[in-house]
Amino acid sequence: MDQRRLGSEGLVVSELGLGCMGMSEFYGAGEEEESISTIRRAIEIGVTFLDTADMYGPFTNERLVGKAIQGRRDEVTIATKFGIQREEDGTMLGVNGKPEYVRSACDASLQRLGVDHIDLYYQHRVDPETPIEETVGAMKELVEAGKVRYLGLSEAAPETIKRAHAVHSVSALQTEYSLWSRDVEDGILPTLRELGIGFVAYSPLGRGFLTGQIRKFEDLPEGDYRRGSPRFQGENFDKNLELVDRVNEIAAEKGVTPGQLALAWLLSQGDDIVPIPGTKRREYLEENAAANGVTLTDEDLRRIEDTAPKDVAAGERYADMSSVNR
Repeated sequence: MDQRRLGSEGLVVSELGLGCMGMSEFYGAGEEEESISTIRRAIEIGVTFLDTADMYGPFTNERLVGKAIQGRRDEVTIATKFGIQREEDGTMLGVNGKPEYVRSACDASLQRLGVDHIDLYYQHRVDPETPIEETVGAMKELVEAGKVRYLGLSEAAPETIKRAHAVHSVSALQTEYSLWSRDVEDGILPTLRELGIGFVAYSPLGRGFLTGQIRKFEDLPEGDYRRGSPRFQGENFDKNLELVDRVNEIAAEKGVTPGQLALAWLLSQGDDIVPIPGTKRREYLEENAAANGVTLTDEDLRRIEDTAPKDVAAGERYADMSSVNR
């Protein structure tokens, strides 16, 4: 697995990461033993950039990641997030970017992960009630204290990114980016490149839809977050399935899976982009990791562009888009 640089502060990560969220919540029931085996297998094959957050579970995902990396801390880059505040029972309390909360959230994450520092610490969502300068100021103090190495933001708008970066260098912005979510190309990516900030693409497989494994609504488990997502509803589902079928045609001609094609496309969009496909099974981890060996020609890229232009997906990314890109 090759490495990629995120930002200008020295952060270097595997060119494909592993999103760990679904191991604990949102995408059906978790299987701790298989999830831990998946994380350990990821390390073996060079996928060493692990992405989690305190709110996943809530709180259980960080503990799971910590358990999986015991004795192997020096082999991994750990990214976690604060800012979406939840109770132990899962109740959502809203977004919190207050400095005192930043400090307490970091200490709690360090304890759950069982580590003495976090490699990349993201603000999960921007708090509209707290100036970004105050939040990032507190994050900067964590760097100075040695608790955090590099800083990141998630789902932040260009002007917010600029204001944050003026307080302390931001190494990475994490936002959804895939063949069916390309809105970041308009304002966010140009801003990041102007400032020298890396990009971490979450949901690079369209929340699993671009793998071709989901053919009907009933394929989603009971309680699965996607059952309430606009892109998985009614006519939107049918239109998006047509997109997947077109992507699958190109993938089949190249002898790769549609998921591998989608990841290879993202990797080709710039050396500053690192996709973090999520999975809780070793077989899918290995399939995803093989995407770094897929070569796309100019003709392949042209066909993919014709098949999946901007705004091709039917439906919004979230039911309520008010909390993103602030």
